[in-house]
Amino acid sequence: MNWLGDHDVASLGQALHRDGFPALHAAKLLREFYRGAGEIDFVRLNVGPRVKHRIEALLRDRPGAVLAQTQSADGTLKLLVGFGDGRSVESVLMPGYRADRAAACVSSQVGCAMGCDFCASTRGGLERNLTAGEIVDQFLFLKREATKLGRRLVSLVFMGMGEPMHNLDNVIAAVRRIADPDLGGLGWRQVTVSTVGIVPGINRLADADLNINLALSLHAPDDATREGLVPANRRYAVADVMAAARRFAEKTGRVVTIEYCLLADVNDSGAHAAALTRLMHGFRAHVNLIPYNPIGRAISGTIYRRPSPERVAAFLVILRQGGVVAHARDARGGDVAAACGQLRTPETANAERPGGPTNLLRII
Repeated sequence: MNWLGDHDVASLGQALHRDGFPALHAAKLLREFYRGAGEIDFVRLNVGPRVKHRIEALLRDRPGAVLAQTQSADGTLKLLVGFGDGRSVESVLMPGYRADRAAACVSSQVGCAMGCDFCASTRGGLERNLTAGEIVDQFLFLKREATKLGRRLVSLVFMGMGEPMHNLDNVIAAVRRIADPDLGGLGWRQVTVSTVGIVPGINRLADADLNINLALSLHAPDDATREGLVPANRRYAVADVMAAARRFAEKTGRVVTIEYCLLADVNDSGAHAAALTRLMHGFRAHVNLIPYNPIGRAISGTIYRRPSPERVAAFLVILRQGGVVAHARDARGGDVAAACGQLRTPETANAERPGGPTNLLRII
């Protein structure tokens, strides 16, 4: 833990004390660090040369670096963040509909073990968990880019590469640093953690009492359909994950988001919509319909298709007529493989994109 992003106030205070510096510098130092998106304004910080030298040492061992950026025609920005062991993840900055705001999407693992058939992130399997500091680093890089665009980050979702519930200790530690008003300052209610339905993880997240949001990647209202899309359903069935989501809502008071990727002629029929409506009965939650973002041939060999706008609208009507709060998500960043389900390792992306990354903005 030699980088500031690896620390909270208590651990940094202890590290400073061990080195012979006052522990009380820790809170002020971390505030400046997050305010500067990973950099320190030493004029504003106003510390002596010995403290400055120690702080500079704590800034040197940053775990990540932005290797490349690609920008969508709609303004979505995808970052390729590399780490010291040669591995990398992708993170996304999405411009808000208000000109001064933006949202961030970060990864929790290098790769993913979940095997969801319509998601590119899982194609290479799981390589390793990210540390809390590596997750924080993504946030800081995205915050820096938002500032350059004259925007302010107002929300962050753990919907990038990986299953957050399988790296929950590091995810929670990162959330505490990112959301804390005295550190990253994003705010607890501005953070959402997504899961394919790892029931023990959902329960642990509720017990952590962070006042953050949960998104459940459901994608089908019945076990038969869901098992073909989300292999984790063989262990945690629809009834189990929905019960866990309801417990989370009851314990935290937060409205759960149900993510539902619409795949043409797979899970987008009127019967599926009616079954989802019944499943949502009495549940204060929000259904987010995501028309499929193409990734080419799936792990199973299937080539999925996005439903027509009319099919999406009909599905939405059935939900709303049944009293379900629902909306269809606008596709963002699809032309640079930055949309939901499209994030992947650079090796896979280059192999599948003819000519490689033609819309590369810059390598840093």
